[in-house]
Amino acid sequence: MKNKIIIAIFSVVIISTLIFVEYKIKYLPKPTVTGGQRGQLGIDKNINEKNIDKYLNREDSVYRDMRMLKDEANYEKIGGDSYLSGFVSGFEVIPLPYIVNVTGLPKEVGNTYSGKTLYTKKENGKYVANYKESQEILEYYFPKDKYIFLMCGGGGYAGMMKNMLVDLGWDEDMIYNVGGYWFYKGKNNEVIKTVRSNETVYDFWKVTYHDFNFDLLHEV
Repeated sequence: MKNKIIIAIFSVVIISTLIFVEYKIKYLPKPTVTGGQRGQLGIDKNINEKNIDKYLNREDSVYRDMRMLKDEANYEKIGGDSYLSGFVSGFEVIPLPYIVNVTGLPKEVGNTYSGKTLYTKKENGKYVANYKESQEILEYYFPKDKYIFLMCGGGGYAGMMKNMLVDLGWDEDMIYNVGGYWFYKGKNNEVIKTVRSNETVYDFWKVTYHDFNFDLLHEV
């Protein structure tokens, strides 16, 4: 009888532990913007560069890095990298400057790409589609029924992307601005920038990169 009680207690402990672990895996804190300068970029307080490793590889989520392979803006001026020097494993790269015109960059870095974009952000803050396929493309890469984790170099592009999605009808409670790769110290770092024979090389072939051929789209 005593052995049966011990076995029963042991079974309850195991089941409770499994339920708790499963809950922790599924649970996501509500997106909450942090304070200070990082808060101005919209970086999340609860899920960011420090702990994103715990939230990778979720089937209910997509992971998007908003940088370009080589940005025209000089991010070295603010301690960053104009090249995509690395990324967090699982993040696919979709350049924000191809999605919408970028404004409000620090004066030190200059201007980024200013060519064709899926959308134009007008002076009144409204987003206007430039192509018949713009909305479909946006919903394909940023599905509304998934949690969306956004990242870039310093957090700015990710914040702009979240603001745009929310303005266009996405649920803000399902979108996280994780912040910047430049500050990531985790274990899932995919390094792109390397030095071989005293020459700096960027292994862009490692990147899952999504570009847009605007010539194949239909202007509105």
